[in-house]
Amino acid sequence: MKYRILVVEDNQLNRELLCDWLEVEGYEVWFATDLKASYEVFAKRHPDAVLLDIHLVAEDGLDLVAWMRQKPGTREIPVIAVTAHALVSEQEQILRAGCRACLSKPIDFQLLREGLNSWLLDSKASRINS
Repeated sequence: MKYRILVVEDNQLNRELLCDWLEVEGYEVWFATDLKASYEVFAKRHPDAVLLDIHLVAEDGLDLVAWMRQKPGTREIPVIAVTAHALVSEQEQILRAGCRACLSKPIDFQLLREGLNSWLLDSKASRINS
């Protein structure tokens, strides 16, 4: 079974780069360009993880994290924040909001690979044990 990753990114180049890399890595990839499209994806099916641009054009990506953490079926889904120029204080806020990690752009794909492997296994174990 392929893990399903939702990429929420409003920048087309960044979105394509992430989606292409994830597909090469063997993931099933879905994408959304804004929060409304993200909610529509969740209404149809739940991903196994979310890569989330925190600074969407007119929206705060952390609103999606807050929404996910309120719902029993989405609470345990790992969210990895992807952002440019995150200050240490902003990274701390992102982690407190419920993201598993905060990766800076440009993405270190080795770090992302290692993180996804770990977070997806942790998420799967917590769903099995609950």
